[in-house]
Amino acid sequence: MAEPSGLPIESFFCHNPTCPDHGKRGHGNLYFRGFSGRDRHIRMVYCRTCKRSSSERKGTALERSRLPADKAVAILDHVREGCGVRATSRLTGVARDTVSRYLALAGDQAKGLHDELVALSPRDP
Repeated sequence: MAEPSGLPIESFFCHNPTCPDHGKRGHGNLYFRGFSGRDRHIRMVYCRTCKRSSSERKGTALERSRLPADKAVAILDHVREGCGVRATSRLTGVARDTVSRYLALAGDQAKGLHDELVALSPRDP
């Protein structure tokens, strides 16, 4: 069985847009509650405020992914190192369309994270 991601609970937030604690990291409203996935290795995050649960992968490039996490990360590592889509496809053993799909997902996630971090950074006077 694969190991869980190991990220602390403070790294997560409630994804329910109607929850008063939506988007608040480390707010104390979340805890891990069970596992999901084919091999039961994906942790489930439960919100005490709105009583909803979601996967630890919710809102990431791995959400609803059927590839093993290490293979998805290998795809992104190859592209980060400058490999093209076809070369990455050959090196990882996945289809070109799969590489393109993960690139699009990771790009959307990177943009969201960038916007969140820039909004949280202190502004110079």
